[in-house]
Amino acid sequence: MNTGSDRETNESAAESAAGSSAEPAAGSTAESATEEAPHVSKAPAFIKARRSLHLSWQVGVFVVGLAVIGAGIAMLVLPGPGWVAIFAGLAIWATEFAWAHFALRWTKRKVSEAAQKALDPKVRRRNIILTSVGLVIAGVLIGFYLWKYGLVLPWHREVG
Repeated sequence: MNTGSDRETNESAAESAAGSSAEPAAGSTAESATEEAPHVSKAPAFIKARRSLHLSWQVGVFVVGLAVIGAGIAMLVLPGPGWVAIFAGLAIWATEFAWAHFALRWTKRKVSEAAQKALDPKVRRRNIILTSVGLVIAGVLIGFYLWKYGLVLPWHREVG
């Protein structure tokens, strides 16, 4: 099974040199050069030298990443930083697997786009107005409930 992470560094350098000579470099940036480079395993050299050790290393990385992501999913409903743990698990996977590296890069790009969008004054103003309207509606509903029933919960009322 080829996960894309077992390429050696010299192979990726030769491929990137062949790819860069075929394409014009006038509009390229340093960021696009790093995006096109193939993913290389972060395992130590003595582990990458033996196929069985490298496969065991990848299984271990997958299990640890899965445990961290599982804990993050649990923390979405329990107290704790759920999204941070999910992204940390994805980062652990990205050290060995090319698909996780691409998914992590896509996620980082989307999060930074959302952060930039949230800083837009029009979007902030709209969010503040919507939150204020929602709080006013909730306050009116709570006030109506307290006026109608008082502090007694509906399932503790005596029907008579």
